[in-house]
Amino acid sequence: MTTYDWISFTTDYGEADGFVAACRGVIARLAPGVRVIDVSHQVPPQDVRRGAGVLAQTVPWLPPAVHLAVIDPGVGTPRRGLCVLAGPSVLVGPDNGLLLPAADKLGGPGAAYELENPKYWQPTVSATFHGRDVFAPVAAHLCTGVEPSALGPALPVDSLVRPAIPLVAVGVARIEAEVQAVDGFGNAQLAATGADLAASGLVPGSPISVLLRRRTRRALLGTTFGDVGHGELVVYVDSADFMAIAVNGGSAAAALDVRTGDTVLVTGAG
Repeated sequence: MTTYDWISFTTDYGEADGFVAACRGVIARLAPGVRVIDVSHQVPPQDVRRGAGVLAQTVPWLPPAVHLAVIDPGVGTPRRGLCVLAGPSVLVGPDNGLLLPAADKLGGPGAAYELENPKYWQPTVSATFHGRDVFAPVAAHLCTGVEPSALGPALPVDSLVRPAIPLVAVGVARIEAEVQAVDGFGNAQLAATGADLAASGLVPGSPISVLLRRRTRRALLGTTFGDVGHGELVVYVDSADFMAIAVNGGSAAAALDVRTGDTVLVTGAG
């Protein structure tokens, strides 16, 4: 029997309403000794891809846990609820691409089960609040030693929904990549990694050009924000090993009008 001391909790519920507290209350009633780490409840509403990225970039730093994640625009439809085993942890949430990137970071999905056993749900299930009535109680029961296989039938891991793969194209002194996230500071994270940057041959300290929506801007390929002057543009590899665009002391999102899903071309300044 495997038990867990921790639940991590990721949602798009925000903090203005009582949705997060209701889920935490369900957990506290069923597993009062379990501690909850709030990863984020400020994922943009219904932004499954952003939630998947936030969770995947966070789980490597967390203790073995039940990772509960609910960004669920398909709630109440035939989309499946999942328990996914990955390394020393399990992930619980909807089968919409939210869980698999995090599972990959934990060593890959080893097994998966569909949440079909109502014994581990709330007695009454709302059609629009499975976070409270299905996913939170399942997470709590897992912490107390319920076996994942008791939650429902096993699923082939290759049948689980994965998010679309973002664009990344690497050439000599050239990287084209999709913006996969814009954080609270206005930094724009690209889908290209540090390894992609190394493969391009571009070297930190070099002047570069950033092309976005037919407008080219000069920047520096740096390692941190202070490599450029206040208000200047820097491209760097962030703490999650993705390339990112920032403005020292400002917001790249505001300065460049850059948004998730945009395509950016980074080249040597020549």
